[in-house]
Amino acid sequence: MSRFFTTGSDSESESSLSGDELAAKPAGGNYSKPILLSEDEEDTKRVVRSAKDKRFEELTNLIKTIRNAMKIRDVTKCLEEFELLGKAYGKAKSIVDKEGVPRFYIRILADLEDYLNELWEDKEGKKKMNKNNAKALSTLRQKIRKYNRDYESQITSYKQNPEQSADEDEERKSDDSDGSSSSEEDDDGEGMSAAAFLKKKEPSESRSKYLKKMEEEEEEEDSDSDDEDWGSSDSDTDSESDEDDGKYTSLASKFLKKDEDKKTTEKKREEKAKKKHDRKAKKYEDEDDEGGEWEKVKGGAPLVKEKPKMFAKGTEINHAVVVKKLNEILQARGKKGTDRAAQIELLQLLVAIAAENNLGIAMDLKIKFNIVASLYDYNPNLATYMKPEMWKKCLESIDELLDILFANSNIFIGENILEESENLSNFDQPLRVRGCILTLVERMDEEFTKIMQNTDPHSQEYVDHLKDEARVCGIIGRMQSYLQEKGTTEEICRGYLRRVLHTYYKFDYKAHQRQQGPAGDSKSEQDQAENEGEDSAVLMDRLCKYIYAKDRTDRIRTCAILCHIYHHALHSRWFQARDLMLMSHLQDNIQHADPPVQILYNRTMVQLGICAFRQGMIKDAHNALLDIQSSGRAKELLGQGLLMRSMQERNQEQEKVEKRRQVPFHMHINLELLECVYLVSAMLLEIPYMAAHEFDARRRMISKQFHHQLRVGERQPLLGPPESMREHVVAASKAMKMGDWRTCHRFIINEKMNGKVWDLFPEADKVRTMLVQKIQEESLRTYLFTYSSVYDSISMEILSDMFQLDLPTVHSIISKMIINEELMASLDQPTQTVVMHRTEPTAQQNMALQLAEKLGNLVENNERVFDHKQGTYGGYFRDQKDGYRKNEGGYMRRGGYRQQERQANY
Repeated sequence: MSRFFTTGSDSESESSLSGDELAAKPAGGNYSKPILLSEDEEDTKRVVRSAKDKRFEELTNLIKTIRNAMKIRDVTKCLEEFELLGKAYGKAKSIVDKEGVPRFYIRILADLEDYLNELWEDKEGKKKMNKNNAKALSTLRQKIRKYNRDYESQITSYKQNPEQSADEDEERKSDDSDGSSSSEEDDDGEGMSAAAFLKKKEPSESRSKYLKKMEEEEEEEDSDSDDEDWGSSDSDTDSESDEDDGKYTSLASKFLKKDEDKKTTEKKREEKAKKKHDRKAKKYEDEDDEGGEWEKVKGGAPLVKEKPKMFAKGTEINHAVVVKKLNEILQARGKKGTDRAAQIELLQLLVAIAAENNLGIAMDLKIKFNIVASLYDYNPNLATYMKPEMWKKCLESIDELLDILFANSNIFIGENILEESENLSNFDQPLRVRGCILTLVERMDEEFTKIMQNTDPHSQEYVDHLKDEARVCGIIGRMQSYLQEKGTTEEICRGYLRRVLHTYYKFDYKAHQRQQGPAGDSKSEQDQAENEGEDSAVLMDRLCKYIYAKDRTDRIRTCAILCHIYHHALHSRWFQARDLMLMSHLQDNIQHADPPVQILYNRTMVQLGICAFRQGMIKDAHNALLDIQSSGRAKELLGQGLLMRSMQERNQEQEKVEKRRQVPFHMHINLELLECVYLVSAMLLEIPYMAAHEFDARRRMISKQFHHQLRVGERQPLLGPPESMREHVVAASKAMKMGDWRTCHRFIINEKMNGKVWDLFPEADKVRTMLVQKIQEESLRTYLFTYSSVYDSISMEILSDMFQLDLPTVHSIISKMIINEELMASLDQPTQTVVMHRTEPTAQQNMALQLAEKLGNLVENNERVFDHKQGTYGGYFRDQKDGYRKNEGGYMRRGGYRQQERQANY
């Protein structure tokens, strides 16, 4: 039969075939009927993908791995996958050049860089990282910053409009979920959808919010993919049911979706989303109807805290049960993992339960003692200080304890009372409770000092904390009153010392004003003083004298003496302070005291020296300040800071201990004022002495620090007007050397020096007046020492006019110089002149004497070296003339007498 009579024409058969079948058709042979696939071949779908799809799928898989590693903070995995991503992108370079850089690639570069920057800035997170992750973080951060420089413009445009990329990804995802084969064969698409891996991120979000948002979006995508799977499964069942209609139906009708199926899938998805939205809205309405209010809580839904049940239901609340529960709570004290805040809440709840069941004031007092102790234990580290809320609770609790103790005089407390001997319930006998109010107050005082030490002294916060000192002093005063009635002698001394330590460094301006006031208002001032309370001087005298008489411990008495001296010196009572210091003999054994007492001693000596300076006792001031200032460690010795140069000599533990010894800022002594007082005192002593012993080869130094400042000033190549305090003192010293007291006065007292130093004194005008007089007197002495060899005689009236001193003062100064043999002269009383005796050697004679003395020393040293080289023969020393000679007192050289002979001849 001819091939023209076969079933169906070639054109019909070709039109009914799919693309794959046409490819499988023979090129020129007979084709009678369509080629049918077996059942195994029907189950396997052949997918033809372009090179672009393969490369982009490889990139998206790597991006997905990087996203997962970012979620679990595995930076090492991120580094490995990023290197693989770079290699895969290099393979796809030819495709990228044609199509352009894909948006999902730009997105992962931007997100990864932001993620790494956030990890880098999170210091707490970096500390918790292991070593490998920390190393990988540093490496990857450098690589991504270097790599992203080539894509700056694309990354910038993405960050400006990040939603555009997300929208594109959503469109690709929806297209892929339809399951159409046209998307697989389309060359313009980007292959596998990247929306399953790429998450939208706001640039300004923090790291934690960023990770949380990634997880939420992933959950939403999972739910969407579930919906899509349901929809696709429906369409699959429909297509499978159609397969039964005809075995020889075209294969294209089996794999291609119809428009109706597509519309049905979209409709089902919209209905499901609508139902979900309705369920949520209904749920919110129900909760609103119940009367609940929404509360915004960081990190999730609010947790309802239930108060812990202290006792089982039906338990009889009595003293024994409450004491047992109290001991149970206290047993967890100090253990690892104990919630200290919860422990304090439990104790407060126990107080309320005891009050409800009328267990008595003694039980209330016992629990409150433990509440204050728990507040102190809230910070286990000694270096840390109390938080403000805990500090307020502590003050309130101690006030409540004192109120209870003052209101109930039949309660006795003490550290020596054992728990077995406590009486909490028997009201017929005096109530006894174990506890010590003095210990709690002392610890409170230490906590206040710690708070002041750890607060920035130049902030308003420091001022706010300092306002609490009045309340602290009030509590100490109330405790002092209680101890005077029921405390032992030792406890009273400890309580008095706490009051003294809060009083000694404060200047009593009210008492100072009363002393300076007019005599006519004395009666009204006395009445005012009685209304305001006793002066600080009277208070310090009363408290310290009690401690001197009753205290049995040397430390408390030593601290009280030092505080008493400091207070006297602060109020310019120089003689009382000096006598008390000398009678105490503290200078002999203060080196054996503990460091806080030594710091207090140093502070007292400095204040004593400043007081002597104010009183015009220049030599006493210099002697008091010499030890502190000559060491060069005044800041450290006074407990006002640590020196950086000595930081290497101490470890961290020693540094922490020394920081705890520091004095709070409001108790500091101005170090610039201290140095200025010392240098001015040294100037007034050293310059006249240098003028008197100008040619003395064995001249001693009164102040090494002052000489050091002079040498520093001389080494300067260019001398300009002085700026710092030290430069002012050096310039004044040079003027005093020449006897120019006016220039010296201008350098020491001027606006700049007044602002830095002199105005800080309580009576600044008196200090400046005293200083001018001292400068005039010492300049006069320096002038006489320097130029006495020039004059035959000089009138005292001329000296009085030159230095603007009255005649009796000039007469007194010159008389003292003559009596002390400092000036070889005599006074002619009728003519009021000073007649020079010219017994002092001239400058040339002084130089000759110095040369002769140096030559004598040289000869002496030469002979000693010569004898050492020759050696000693049986203990005999060589004599130049007589060979060897032995005297009665031992063996000595004859040459040793030569120096004495020369001095006698001169």
